[in-house]
Amino acid sequence: MSATPSTMLKLGTTAPSFSLKDTVTNKELSLDDLKSAKAAVVMFICNHCPYVVNIIDELVNVGNEYKSKGVSFVAISSNDVENYPEDSPQKMKELAEEKGFPFPYLYDETQEVAKSYKAACTPDIYVFDSEMKLVYRGQIDDSRPGNNIKPSGSDLRNALDNILAGKGVSPDQTPSIGCNIKWKR
Repeated sequence: MSATPSTMLKLGTTAPSFSLKDTVTNKELSLDDLKSAKAAVVMFICNHCPYVVNIIDELVNVGNEYKSKGVSFVAISSNDVENYPEDSPQKMKELAEEKGFPFPYLYDETQEVAKSYKAACTPDIYVFDSEMKLVYRGQIDDSRPGNNIKPSGSDLRNALDNILAGKGVSPDQTPSIGCNIKWKR
């Protein structure tokens, strides 16, 4: 389990567009289909990473809570499925259904979307405002596998609460830590 930090894409960056297949519905979804008039959360996750496994239930909780407030969410897996078959689209669909994801779970087969976001690890979380400008990137909270801190989503919730209240999001943000994205050779 390698601890890789997020690259911390520059705040103010416009969300890179994409069009990827949802592993649950088999529909092609674009960033335009998924954005919101309030905020959009783009999450790079995967099925097997212990860091994601640690926080996945809380990501579902945050998704359910803030989706009802007009925030959109999308999860993307960009891992090399040839070498990591547990991250295959079929396994992604199974996890999304098992956990009741309130957001699409898209497969980035070419890994181009991960590269355009400069995603480095799973989980890697990005929050964009109503103009699709990056206002938050980093950890969901201080919880890590084995550190005995219960996942709360506090950092992500704080950013979303500030956006919804019309306040700025503090630029003092902590990088996410997780498994490196499994790049194709």
